[in-house]
Amino acid sequence: MALPSRVSDLTGFDLLLSVARLGSLGRAAAEHGISQPAASSKMRQLEGRLGLALIDRSPRGSRLTPSGALVAGWAQAAVDAAAALDAGVVALRSERDCRLRIAASMTSAEYLLPVWLTTLQVADPGAAVALTAVNSAEVAAAILAGDADIGFVEGPDLPEGLRAEPVGRDTLTVVVSPSHPWARRRRGISAAELAAAPLLSRETGSGTRRYLEQALRQQAGLEPVPPLAELSSTTAIKAAAAAGAGPAVLSSLAVAAEVGAGALRPVLVTDLDLNRVLRAVWLAGRRLSGPSKDLYAIAARSAGRGPRPAQRSGRSPAE
Repeated sequence: MALPSRVSDLTGFDLLLSVARLGSLGRAAAEHGISQPAASSKMRQLEGRLGLALIDRSPRGSRLTPSGALVAGWAQAAVDAAAALDAGVVALRSERDCRLRIAASMTSAEYLLPVWLTTLQVADPGAAVALTAVNSAEVAAAILAGDADIGFVEGPDLPEGLRAEPVGRDTLTVVVSPSHPWARRRRGISAAELAAAPLLSRETGSGTRRYLEQALRQQAGLEPVPPLAELSSTTAIKAAAAAGAGPAVLSSLAVAAEVGAGALRPVLVTDLDLNRVLRAVWLAGRRLSGPSKDLYAIAARSAGRGPRPAQRSGRSPAE
C-alpha cells in the first residue's frame, strides 16, 4: 500500500513537535537549521495538506491548537519510528564494533544520558554505543534478556535478578495549561483531587506513571482514576496539556522549558511527596567492566555520590 501523500513527508511533523516543545516557531526553526520564514512556510504547507489549523501564532509565541496537539501526539510515533529506522541502519553498520549497549527510560535518555555520553566519549574515545530508549519495564526486560549491558530506570519497582544503584534524583510535577482552573490555585491541590482527576498519561509500564500511582496508593491510600488519554511520548503529553486537554504529571526535567516559557503552569500537591530516585541497573552477580563501568561511574559522579568505599565482602557497586 502506498504511503498517503498527506503524511509522506515527516519534516513538517518533526517541526510541529519542536514548536510544541519550544513554544516558538522561531526557536523551532533555529533548532532545525532553517529560517523562520522557511519554517512558517513549511507549517502552512502542512496545515494545507491536512486541512487543519495546527498552530496559534501570537507576539508571545506559538501554541498548538487542540487539533495540533492531537496531530503532534500521533506524529510522535511516526517521527520516533523514522529515527529508530535511521538508528537501526547505523547500528547494523556498527554492530560488530559496538562495545556498550544501553537501555534507558525516556527521562534518563532525553535529559541525562546526552551529558553522560559526552563525558564518556572524552574518557573513552573508542567506546561505540548503542542506546535504546524505552519505558522502565522494558529496560528491566532488556537487561534480563541480555540485550543491554546497563540500563537506567525511573520506576519504583524492579524484577528479581537486577542490581540497582541510584544515579540521580528527580521530582514529578503536576502541570496544566495557563487556562486550567488549577493554574489559579495558589495553595495547590490535594492528593485526593489529583487522584480523582483523569490525567494525560504515558502507557502502562512507564516509570513516571507507575511512581505516581504507587505514591497515591502508599502515601494517601488513594486509587487514581483511569487516564484521560494514554499518549506515546512525553512531548505529546506536554503539547496536549499546554493546549488545555487536561492535567499531566511529568518529570521536572521534562517540563522545565515549558514552565519557564509559561506554556505550562506547575501545580503544588500539598500532601504528596513526588520526589524519586533515578537508578542504574544491571544483572545481579555480574561485574561491570570497560565502558559500562565507566558510564556508571560518570552517572554516579553527576549525582554527587562519587566513588563508594568497598563493602565488607570486598565488592564495589560495579560488581
